[in-house]
Amino acid sequence: MGVSPSFPSPPRILVRGVNWLGDAVMTTPALLRLREKFPDSHIALLAPEKLSELWQNHPAVNEVISFSSGEGIFAVAKKLRARKFETALVLPNSPRSALEVFLAGIPERIGYARPWRNFFLTRTIATRTDAVKMHKRTVEEINQLIAQKPETRSRRPEIPKSAHQSYEYLHLAAALDANPEPLPPRLFVMVEEVEVIGKKFGLERSAGPIFGLNPGAEYGPAKRWPVEKFIAAAKEIQQRTNCTWILFGGKSDAAITAQIQSALGNGAAVHNLAGKTSLRELMALMNLCRVFLTNDTGPMHVAAALGVPVVAIFGSTSPELTGPLSSGDLHHSILTSDAPCSPCFLRECPIDFRCMNGIEASRVIQRVVETVKL
Repeated sequence: MGVSPSFPSPPRILVRGVNWLGDAVMTTPALLRLREKFPDSHIALLAPEKLSELWQNHPAVNEVISFSSGEGIFAVAKKLRARKFETALVLPNSPRSALEVFLAGIPERIGYARPWRNFFLTRTIATRTDAVKMHKRTVEEINQLIAQKPETRSRRPEIPKSAHQSYEYLHLAAALDANPEPLPPRLFVMVEEVEVIGKKFGLERSAGPIFGLNPGAEYGPAKRWPVEKFIAAAKEIQQRTNCTWILFGGKSDAAITAQIQSALGNGAAVHNLAGKTSLRELMALMNLCRVFLTNDTGPMHVAAALGVPVVAIFGSTSPELTGPLSSGDLHHSILTSDAPCSPCFLRECPIDFRCMNGIEASRVIQRVVETVKL
């Protein structure tokens, strides 16, 4: 571990952001704590181009430096070198992210200690004692767990709140003397944006409340509640509440959302926008929703950070590690089954998908209806 150089105050700080949407949202508490510690500093965020719109109007960030998926390390380092940052906080654990700030010549470079990258950092931070590693279960482990009788099955170890992924980033920010205490993730959309974008998609007026539904998940099918169950739940919820559904997702979710739209009817009460919005438009349209029904996905975290109540369905992943965080009057609902092999952290279920099949549509319907009545 190196010694921290001495810089004039306030320092120019670069934060090397993470590469995935949900993870990026979970870094916002750390960024807000950095801003709290350095209110007058220029804080820049180095982020993938696909996520740059996420940070518009965010008070923790003065500047977003974006890079494309095909942009090389030397090109990125050249961008950074010209800006003369004094300090870099590297949030990802990859060797590349540490090498970028090393080649940029940033004097102080802080990140977690990991193989193949420690040389590029001036301060390496040890893994947190509260960190819980996501262990992908083998097929043998899964079969052993489901073969056990319920009365002899050992209880799952309790996971502390501080194991949540957002604490990983807060702990790194604390290396710059920022407050490590948790904050809810926060994103910001202007009222004017919501009005303009809502009008663009014909959603400025609605006969009933607007609900969001996100049936996809990029990680793999093990994170997706069956589409037939989404259809059954969405139909019943619509009958009970007279809601308008917005179907969210990426281009890869278009087939699923088209199936749901067809089952619900192609009238004005269903807007299938999967693959049709930019990230900023997605955020603005989420702001119109009274509730957001979703799998464990990046958009789940976006909705929660915008203050939209989330009803999230978890199967192969752990809500203790990556679930939406409630705060104050905003409470999110998480639904899981009692499958003994969950969470397995696998992309595809190697057996009978009992973790998701065990979550009945009636439970989801009840939780959504209860949420909108709160």
